Amino acid sequence: MRTENQSSVSEFQLLGLPIQPEQQGGFFCLFLGMYLTTVLGNLLVILLIMVDSRLHTPMYFFLSHLALTDVSFSSVTLPTMLMDMQTNHRSTPYVGCIAQMYFFLFFADLDSFLIASMAYDRYIAICHPLHYSTIMSGGLCTLLIAVSWFLSCASSLSHTLLLTQLSFCADNIIPHFFCDLAALLKLSCSDIFLNELVMFTVGVVVITLPFICILVSYGYIGATILRVPSTKGFSKALSTCGSHLSVVSLYYGAIFGQYLFPKLSNSIDKDVIVALMYTVVTPMLNPFIYSLRNRDIKETLRKLFKRTIFFSQ
Repeated sequence: MRTENQSSVSEFQLLGLPIQPEQQGGFFCLFLGMYLTTVLGNLLVILLIMVDSRLHTPMYFFLSHLALTDVSFSSVTLPTMLMDMQTNHRSTPYVGCIAQMYFFLFFADLDSFLIASMAYDRYIAICHPLHYSTIMSGGLCTLLIAVSWFLSCASSLSHTLLLTQLSFCADNIIPHFFCDLAALLKLSCSDIFLNELVMFTVGVVVITLPFICILVSYGYIGATILRVPSTKGFSKALSTCGSHLSVVSLYYGAIFGQYLFPKLSNSIDKDVIVALMYTVVTPMLNPFIYSLRNRDIKETLRKLFKRTIFFSQ
């Protein structure tokens, strides 16, 4: 229990990005461009999957949900950050801060479960191709999505309810560009042992377990690929999983980077940089990864452009 003088906190002050005032204009344009690219790119992927019946398969079903989640994930933090950079008004109400934290955790957890579901889909497609359509039925795909939403909601709600039980000190400055759970816990005057225990336990469920499932799935996939005698079969299997492996590397690489890489001189700056990686960079790159490495997506995009040009003439 901390001994600082407690006071009722009605709002929090976000310090934002660790950049100089004269650099804010350039960074504002940069992040605005990245946000627009994220939204338009992911919405384009969803549109392509909707208009082409060939893409109405379990893999693209999960991909469309991942694209929607990425748009939502970036929209939780980036618009607020851009507005703060433009207006220099960095205060956020207590309720707004708690709501932002809830949705940030929700979509971060949902990303993890969706990526794991996509890994399971690739495992069935490569290791059990004859039973793929039977196993990956519409009912199972819907169930995996529903379970992902339920677990993500339960995880973020548990953190939110526990946080609302805490008291906060007079210091209401958050050294971040959004309301981060860890930063909020550091401002609390209450005993946060239970919060930290839940953070560790839930973190194992929503981050570590899906990552282990992905590793196991690709372990079986790798063993199956090595048994494929033809180079053509090897290349097809590799192209099928290449896009997903890239997404896995970006998402989990940013998260685990906080613990695996040596600490930078300023740990606050390190946390902000890592947060930018999985809230801004990863959602922006996902559409490019799937469109550039996926023959079906590129073909559908080509047809859509031709149809657009035809109707515009």
